[in-house]
Amino acid sequence: MKPAQLTQLISDSVEKLRKSEKKVAEFVLKNPFSVIRMRIVDLAQNASVSEPTVVRFCRAIGCHGFQDFKLALAQQLASSPSFGQIAVTESDSTREYTHKVFDSTVDTLLKVRDSLVLGDLDAAVEAITAAKRVEFYGFGASAAVAFDAQHKFFRLQITSAAYSDPHLQNISATSLQPGDVVIAISQSGRSKALLDSMQLVKQVRGVTIALAPTNSPVAETADISIKVDSQEDNQIYIPLTSRIAHLAVIDVLAIGVAQKKGANLDEHLKRLKAGLVSLRTPETEEKHYISVAEKYNNA
Repeated sequence: MKPAQLTQLISDSVEKLRKSEKKVAEFVLKNPFSVIRMRIVDLAQNASVSEPTVVRFCRAIGCHGFQDFKLALAQQLASSPSFGQIAVTESDSTREYTHKVFDSTVDTLLKVRDSLVLGDLDAAVEAITAAKRVEFYGFGASAAVAFDAQHKFFRLQITSAAYSDPHLQNISATSLQPGDVVIAISQSGRSKALLDSMQLVKQVRGVTIALAPTNSPVAETADISIKVDSQEDNQIYIPLTSRIAHLAVIDVLAIGVAQKKGANLDEHLKRLKAGLVSLRTPETEEKHYISVAEKYNNA
């Protein structure tokens, strides 16, 4: 078992445990840092169970015993201090689950940042900057990332589109020219339809860039692979932190392309910003609306 998977495994196993073992699991999830300093008798007393129950709990989650369990927990917390606090349970208060969602997201972003290969990012930025057309493919939650990416890149004077329908992806792929880029976004890295579209891109000598987990088929198929690994909560409570990580990587690529394009792009972005002014209410009007609303609420 990898240490970083321990609290996730406990969280996923809670409903399958015996009632007494569940008490141990819930205490551990709420107090991971305290538990690594406890003796078995201390954990048993705090969870209101017997010492044999603690041992059964440790074995139920794949550890050989209490010391093996504490070692795995300590290794996890050392490598990722916030990770032990993010497993959401039914008994969490609003404050607790709010903090856990944010801690989970921050933890994933830092891990992905530290694991990125700068050479892969450089290669992706070069390919995107040189392309006449850049398209984004994704399904499900990845589709939202694809459309957000298209919004960012068309502002950079890059002809771009985003597709979440496999038929449109195939049509798009066969319509590309050599050197055009497709960025394939996948949280699982195993979508067959996405892999089929990537093969079509290769046939027309386009460039495929993957945002997908390490060693996944999508990552292995791409010409340039940007590995995005995240540990998702597989329970009913699912903050999709991998989606946030993908969005952050898209921002990194957008900044890289903007740098490559230089001063001409700066002028273009200034014109864009100026063109949006007419679509917003002036500050004086905003104050007027707030004043009217306050009078209405006080009436």
